[in-house]
Amino acid sequence: MLYNKTDEYMFRCLRIEVFYMTLSALDEDSAARVAELFRAFSDTSRVRILSALLDGEKNVTALAELVGVTESAVSHHMRGLRQMHIVRARRVGKQVYYRMDDPHIVTLFKQGIEHMKE
Repeated sequence: MLYNKTDEYMFRCLRIEVFYMTLSALDEDSAARVAELFRAFSDTSRVRILSALLDGEKNVTALAELVGVTESAVSHHMRGLRQMHIVRARRVGKQVYYRMDDPHIVTLFKQGIEHMKE
């Protein structure tokens, strides 16, 4: 898969950050935050929701249909993903639209998908 220039830049930045982080062990707070991030990727419904958001913003109804879960389940997952700043919500009337919030997370998520394809 070809990466765009933003993905390439983010990957280089991530590699530099990882290099400096490996010079010493993570402190407890940082380790807890990293573990929490990866916990977000530990549920198949959340992973499928996030993969649906890779190509753009979607509302709860569309996500529920794409993933095959109830709107209530999508809303439940999105609440946690919002609190972790992985997704961002936008309300239009009664509809809530979600999109990925952090390019670092998008890059990490795409790399995880590519890793599994190898």
